[in-house]
Amino acid sequence: MLLGPALALVFAAALSASAQAADPVTIRVVSKDFTKSNPDDVKLVAAIEAGMAAKGHPIKIDLVDVPPGGYADKLSLMLLSGDIPDLIYFQGGDQKIVEQGLLEDWRPWLDKAPNLKKALWAHNQPRLENYPYLIYPFPVRAKIGVMRQDWLEKTGLPAPQTLDDWENLFRKIVDGDLDGNGKKDTYGITVATIPPAGATDELDEIFNQAFGVSGTWLKDSSGQWISARVSTQERDKIAYYRKLFAEGLLDPDFITTKWDTREDKFYSGRVGVILGVVGVNMDIYQGKMRQLHPGVNLVPLDPPKGPGGQGLRAVDVSRESRGFAMSAISEHKEDVVALMDFMASPEGQAIDRMGFEGEEWVKDGGAVKVTDKMATWYPRFIIDQPDAWKPPVPLLSEQAQKSIDLAQKYYAPDDAFVFPSDYNARLDAVENVYRSYVWKFISGELPMEKWGDYVAEWNAKGGSEITDYARTKLNGTN
Repeated sequence: MLLGPALALVFAAALSASAQAADPVTIRVVSKDFTKSNPDDVKLVAAIEAGMAAKGHPIKIDLVDVPPGGYADKLSLMLLSGDIPDLIYFQGGDQKIVEQGLLEDWRPWLDKAPNLKKALWAHNQPRLENYPYLIYPFPVRAKIGVMRQDWLEKTGLPAPQTLDDWENLFRKIVDGDLDGNGKKDTYGITVATIPPAGATDELDEIFNQAFGVSGTWLKDSSGQWISARVSTQERDKIAYYRKLFAEGLLDPDFITTKWDTREDKFYSGRVGVILGVVGVNMDIYQGKMRQLHPGVNLVPLDPPKGPGGQGLRAVDVSRESRGFAMSAISEHKEDVVALMDFMASPEGQAIDRMGFEGEEWVKDGGAVKVTDKMATWYPRFIIDQPDAWKPPVPLLSEQAQKSIDLAQKYYAPDDAFVFPSDYNARLDAVENVYRSYVWKFISGELPMEKWGDYVAEWNAKGGSEITDYARTKLNGTN
C-alpha cells in the first residue's frame, strides 16, 4: 500500500524519533581523580555502560576533566563559567553554586532510586534533609584510637575502656620501653594539627563524650543553650588534656605535628597511640607498620567512658561536606538518577569496588583472590553499603571492619547547624579566641582558674551574638 505525502512524512518522522530515542543519552560527569587520561577510569566507564545496558537503561558517560591543582577551586571556575555537567562531585565550593539555583534537590528522586536510597547511612539521612544538594553514601569518617597489638599485650593491660584505663595505658607505654631501645623516649599519644582544624580536634574525637561534650551546643545549669566551647564540660576536658601534657603522657610537640609526622612517630615507636580514620585507613596503617615490623597487627580501641558517658565525637549532620550533586538544569536527570542507582546496586558495587578480573582479582580453582593491584584500586562513586553487596573476598581486614563497626556503635548526631554568612566573621573570631586559650591552658602558660577570662573574651568577640542566634534556632523560634 502506498502512503500519501502527508502520511509518509508523519511515518518518516516517527521512525526518526524512534531511532533517536534508541540512542543512549550522554551524561557528562565531573569528579576528582576520575578522568579520561586514566586507562582504569576509561575501562570502568565502559564496564558501567555495559552494565546499565544489560539492565535496559543504556547511557554514555563523558568524563569532564578539571585542570590539575586545587580541584575545588578549578571546579568552581568551570561551573561559574556556565559549563555545568550533569553529575558533579564536590569537595567544597558547592554553596555558591546552590545559591545560584544550579543544583537539584535529591530528595524527590530517591523513590526512583531504591538502591541509592537503601545505601544511605544513619548520618546521611539528616544531612540530606538539612542540605539536599549533596549525596555521599559512605560510612561516617570518624576517628578512633589505634595501637599495636603486641604493645598492648606487653603492657599486661586489657584494651582500655574508662578514662582511668586510658591514662594507665599511656603510663605503661611511657614507662615500659615497649620498643626495647633502653630509652624513655615514647609518648602515650600524639595527634596531628592540620589547619584549619584546631590543635585538639583529634583528641576531641575520642574524649568529647567522656566529659559530656555531646554536641556543638549544650544546656547550662539554668537550661539555656550555650556553646560547648564555653561549657564546664569543655573546661573539664581541657583540664584533663593539661594533666596528660604535664605528666608527659601527651606528646609535647602535638601542637606542631602534621599528619605525616604523626604517622612516622607511630611506626618508629616514638608514640603508642594515634587517632585514625576508620575503614581502609586502618589497613593502610597496618601495611606501613608491617614494612618496619613484619607480622605486627593493629588493634582499634573503644573510646573512653567518663563522667559524661562514652562515645565518639558527635557527627555534624547539618550537611554533607562533600559528595555528588545533580545539575538543576540537566536535561537528563532521569538518567543521572539511574546511573547513581546502578552504582548503588549489587552489580554496580561489584564493578566499582572490585575492579577487573585479571587485574585487581583472579579466579584460582573457582575461588576469587585479590592481586597486589587491589591495593591501588579505589571506588570512583564512593558508595559503600555492605547490605547491598557482599564481596566474594574480604576487601577490608578484620581490624578495619572493626573500626567501622565501632564508628557505627558510637555514632551520635550533633546539633550543629549552618549559620547565615553574615555571622562568618564572628564565628572565625571566637574560634581564634578558643584556640589561643586552649593551647595556653594545656601547656600551663595559663592556669585553669583563668577559664572565666577566656569565656568573657569569647563572648565579647562575637560569642554573645552567636549564642543569641543559636537559641532562636535550637528553641524552634524564628
